[in-house]
Amino acid sequence: MKTQVAIIGAGPSGLLLGQLLHLQGIDTVILEAKSPEYVLSRIRAGVLEQGMVDLLREAKAAERMDREGQVHDGFALSFAGREERIDLKTLSGGKTVMVYGQTEVTRDLMAQREATGGITIYEAQEVTPIDFYGDRPRVSFIKDGKRIELECDYIAGCDGFHGVSRKSVPADAIKTFERVYPFGWLGILSRTKPVSDELIYANHERGFALCSMRSATLSRYYVQCSLDDRVEDWSDERFWNELKSRLPAHTAAALETGPSIEKSIAPLRSFVAEPMQFGRMFLVGDAAHIVPPTGAKGLNLAASDVYTLYHILTRTLKDGRTDLVAKYSEICLRRIWKAERFSWWMTSMLHKFSDDAFNQRMQLAELDYYTGSVAGRTTIAENYVGLPYERID
Repeated sequence: MKTQVAIIGAGPSGLLLGQLLHLQGIDTVILEAKSPEYVLSRIRAGVLEQGMVDLLREAKAAERMDREGQVHDGFALSFAGREERIDLKTLSGGKTVMVYGQTEVTRDLMAQREATGGITIYEAQEVTPIDFYGDRPRVSFIKDGKRIELECDYIAGCDGFHGVSRKSVPADAIKTFERVYPFGWLGILSRTKPVSDELIYANHERGFALCSMRSATLSRYYVQCSLDDRVEDWSDERFWNELKSRLPAHTAAALETGPSIEKSIAPLRSFVAEPMQFGRMFLVGDAAHIVPPTGAKGLNLAASDVYTLYHILTRTLKDGRTDLVAKYSEICLRRIWKAERFSWWMTSMLHKFSDDAFNQRMQLAELDYYTGSVAGRTTIAENYVGLPYERID
């Protein structure tokens, strides 16, 4: 079995890369260990930067997003009993974000790949990248009990933090950087009207909270919790009471509550692997980096990796520009570390790390300082809507 680009992982980054390359006439095969239903069951973030929105349009997978997604011009920072709006559109020169669930992005990309004849092999077992440092890389896998080798020119490892791609790299060829945060996010999904038309990020002495949404009738809320907590410890009533306690009084009063339809706890970490290229294999998205969700950067960072690799592979395979391949890590990591910084900063400024009153006052002072000037608000807005993608020349 042969292809030009073997893509490991059928999450949004693998599907987006595959579809963009497919539309350029570059042959791709996507290998996924799980079933389509399992992939679609993952509940993830839903704030898309302009760059990712544009990539989905280029992949011809944006029709439903453009119809059902919610364009947001701003968001609010809540602290000390008040809310300060960050006007993204005005402060960033007209850029906005799109609220559209990652599950829906994945669904749309799956449908578009099927419609255009792209090959995705689900429930591929024992997927293993082979000889990626040589001129003839391959990916070995088992399907329906038969061992198959997929010959290719390049391998894209889009299989997430726990995937096989990064684990296949020799230990002495890769360096990792990590920070694990001492708390998690307890999140619920409910069929209730969102408390606000825009997201609210809240700093409170009891801990962080986030008011988000999936649609006009589907809300997504989070509260900071202990890593020792279990979902079973949190009844719906306890969650709603805790969320209300962390919001300004007028927002809490407007909060519509109801039964949760999904509830989960997610730990927070920052992680980066360097480099992101090993011979003819590239790491993409969560396989190479993780950010805490506070800055809404995880899926969007994966999209910027896809943008870079898509353009490099297109120029390489169609125009013979093999000199560009070696630039992948360097280009990606410049943007990744800036997004890691923003996500770390937002996390550090909004969460409760201890009962230290001095630290809490420092957080409030920082929030007051950044929201109190055009320069401070602009810094937040420029990072939130997404820093520019680097051109591939």
